[in-house]
Amino acid sequence: MRRAVCPGSFDPITNGHLDIIARASRLYDEVYVAVMINKSKKGLFEIDERIDLIRQVTAEYANVRVEAFHGLLVDFCKQRDIPAIVKGLRAVSDFDYELQMAQMNNGLTGVETLFVPTNPTYSFLSSSLVKEVAAWGGDVSHLVPPEVLDALTRRLRRS
Repeated sequence: MRRAVCPGSFDPITNGHLDIIARASRLYDEVYVAVMINKSKKGLFEIDERIDLIRQVTAEYANVRVEAFHGLLVDFCKQRDIPAIVKGLRAVSDFDYELQMAQMNNGLTGVETLFVPTNPTYSFLSSSLVKEVAAWGGDVSHLVPPEVLDALTRRLRRS
């Protein structure tokens, strides 16, 4: 069985993330979406909320699994026999950092990283940007799935 992982914080998941996950799901038999737990950062959404949202918006992909992870991504991969990491690249600036990570991960455990160019529609998109625009009342409905937009709107209304 061919397995891959799409890692990230997904706070919240965007249409750009979803595009990469969907494309990976067509290339691999099983795709794990690994939601990073970073205890030193306070996200807008709790880990369980992110996982729930990702499960909702990836429900149409029967081969996608969503799990949280803490620590080294290569350990997550080793525990699940995942030989490949799939990462979307938005711009050349992403490549510098991601190449270093890919080389480190490969050197540690032999896990390969595949870079997928982001759909040009989403080349500017990030979770941080979505949160900032939404916090100022901007329209992000074309940047996130409807379930995420609803959750984002409710969360920002409370803060």
